[in-house]
Amino acid sequence: MLVDHIFIFVNSKEEADALVDFGMTEGSGNVHRGIGTVNRRFFFENFYLEILWVENESEAKSVSEIGIWERSNYKSSGYSRFGLCLKNRDDTDSIFENSIKWEPMFLSKGEYVNILTNEKMPWIFRFPVNRRKDLSEEPTFHKSGIEQLSKAIFNLSKKEFGDKLDLISDNSIIEFEKVGTNSLILEFDNKKQGKTKIFENLNLILNY
Repeated sequence: MLVDHIFIFVNSKEEADALVDFGMTEGSGNVHRGIGTVNRRFFFENFYLEILWVENESEAKSVSEIGIWERSNYKSSGYSRFGLCLKNRDDTDSIFENSIKWEPMFLSKGEYVNILTNEKMPWIFRFPVNRRKDLSEEPTFHKSGIEQLSKAIFNLSKKEFGDKLDLISDNSIIEFEKVGTNSLILEFDNKKQGKTKIFENLNLILNY
């Protein structure tokens, strides 16, 4: 299974400045019509990191079935601020059996996003096969020298969908650990530089 992208909810767009200051090159961002969110994105050789926040509260609250508003207010709601998007391939079909089928307005009629969701868990999802845009023109060179995601560890305060999480972990670079708190560890390039960077405001640790 391949990672398409990972997102982190923040309170404001300025929180992504810490990634730029660290030496990440920022790519294009976009606005998600109908759900009230906007993003900043950082692209790498095998995935991208999305920093996500709400700019239209009424739109975010209108999609209560998927908990966007609650997830964006992670500090008060207790929801996980993280999301994991898997590339839509045959090997993910079993992961999304009996999942939520959400039809956002930014997709074509009849297209939907598969979602596994639980308030304490990352938002695990996939887009339709043919929906993803070509991202080959996005910048992937970073002054920090990091290139490729080699492992992503989601530390969880609550672990649901056990069999599905095991299936993801057994067939990808993703790991899920129940440790009592929600945080994210991203490992790049098998830690060849032997360095660590902590972003406390993002509940994020980089090992590279």
